Amino acid sequence: MRVMGSFVLPGEALSVPFGRALVAVLLEREGFGESPDVLLVVTELLTNALGHSRSGLPGGRVSLAVADCGGRVVRVEVTDEGSEASIPRVREVPGGDQVPGDGDGVPAAGGLGLLLVERIARGWGWQDKAPERMVWCEVAL
Repeated sequence: MRVMGSFVLPGEALSVPFGRALVAVLLEREGFGESPDVLLVVTELLTNALGHSRSGLPGGRVSLAVADCGGRVVRVEVTDEGSEASIPRVREVPGGDQVPGDGDGVPAAGGLGLLLVERIARGWGWQDKAPERMVWCEVAL
């Protein structure tokens, strides 16, 4: 596995689109071209890190790393400042493939990021590296 790039971003909402843009440029530079799937998992993992860990508090930071696993597989790792209150898990969706909502056919906002990651990635997981937590996924291009 070859690390193509790693970045430390401030724990702010603007770091999500900024991180996504960094990865888009990195993938293009490394010859992978456009990859909407990789950009989506970057968005979801950064959003989760900022919303569910100390990284989203004032002064917080989040790290983003992207690696070439070979065979046109890209690994994305997001390391946050940890949380005792939550662990990464896929949210159960009532009714199988239906998206939860308020009954009017409009999906509820939030809560499905790791479900998207699970469906897009060929694998994902997390590791506590006290006090930090790293969530990773691998996407085949």
